[in-house]
Amino acid sequence: MSADGRLTICQISDIHCGSPYFIPDLLERSILEINDLEPTAVVVSGDLTDAGYRQEFEQAAEYVGHFRCENLMVIPGNHDSRNVGYIHFERLFGERYSVIEFDEAIMVGVDSSEPDLNDGRVGREHYGFIRDSFENAGEKLKIFVVHHHLIPIPGTGRERNIIFDAGDILELLAGLGVDLVLSGHKHVPYSWRLENMFVVNAGTASTTRLRGNTRPCYNIIEIENGRVKVFRKYPFKERELVVDFDSETHEYSRFEDRVDSEVPSSPYGSGLVDR
Repeated sequence: MSADGRLTICQISDIHCGSPYFIPDLLERSILEINDLEPTAVVVSGDLTDAGYRQEFEQAAEYVGHFRCENLMVIPGNHDSRNVGYIHFERLFGERYSVIEFDEAIMVGVDSSEPDLNDGRVGREHYGFIRDSFENAGEKLKIFVVHHHLIPIPGTGRERNIIFDAGDILELLAGLGVDLVLSGHKHVPYSWRLENMFVVNAGTASTTRLRGNTRPCYNIIEIENGRVKVFRKYPFKERELVVDFDSETHEYSRFEDRVDSEVPSSPYGSGLVDR
């Protein structure tokens, strides 16, 4: 529980240590801002590195170690599984599948990466882990964390990188009553509502690998008395509310703008890139 009594989860994604587009100032600022919130948990949802090399992982681990938070969930992305990078991931961050449970919520993270492929897959061999983790959660808010998209994201061109078994995963999560899905991957922040589940994608927090007019950002999730608010935070700048929903009544408001309508006000600019 954060200092003000609400459960606060910060999601940062696609930091890409080792990339020529990596901006240390952005990541350092994001870490400072997140620590100031005294969050209940921090989620790093994949692509910590650019190519999965040892030195990139060690740099990423040093940055992640600066988060002042006991509850830390880190999962790999497709870039982290390049060049047998999952070995370094497990050495520095531990298991690629994890569960964090709170009084009000439960959070389950899985690895959707495939070695040396951009495409993602959870795999039916892991469905049991997901089901067992959520089935005994009772009335707690259920949060699922995965790197790749379960639903295509606008403004990303021809969508090739949703999870291969996305349909089966969506059916599984909906049947288990999952409330919130957190993902990353394409560097475009966006949110979808599917049945009673919100799928919230994070942008890149610390690179200029940006599409259109999107800006570096990360997500802040605040949970209090069954009310869930998701904010998009821009390092050095303001935050904006993107999703507000009641987990019991499923009443919701969504404040998502078109991804190409945002005019950047950041010195770090923007540019179209190919994944």
